[in-house]
Amino acid sequence: MAKFFTKEHEWVEIEGDQATIGISGHAAHELGDITFVELPQMGKSVKQFDTLAGIESVKAASDIYAPISGRVVQVNDKLEDAPELVNESAEADGWICKLEGGDPAELGSLMDAAAYAEYLKGL
Repeated sequence: MAKFFTKEHEWVEIEGDQATIGISGHAAHELGDITFVELPQMGKSVKQFDTLAGIESVKAASDIYAPISGRVVQVNDKLEDAPELVNESAEADGWICKLEGGDPAELGSLMDAAAYAEYLKGL
C-alpha cells in the first residue's frame, strides 16, 4: 500500500474502498507534544482539502484537511484518551479516521513518499 501526502502534511493510504487519513511524522514533530485531537463526526462527508478534524499541541492548534473526498466511516477512538499516539506513531497507530466513497483520481494531486521527502527538504 502506498501513502500519498499533501503539502499541509496529511497522509492517505488506500486499502480496498477505505482511505485511512493521518498527519505525517514531520507534522507531528513540528507540532510538538500533542494534547488533543478533535476527531471528525461519523458520517461526515468532506470534499478534498476541506477541514476534516483538528489537532492541538503545546505549541499550536491546527486544522487537519481531507487529502481526498469521502465520508467518515471510522475514527481512531484511542486518540481521545491518548493523543500522544500521534507523536509516537503518526503514520501508523496515530491515524485520525477512515473515509469511504472517495475518488481515486484525486490521488493524482497528491505527492508520493519520494516526492514528499523532496518537498520537506525545501521547507
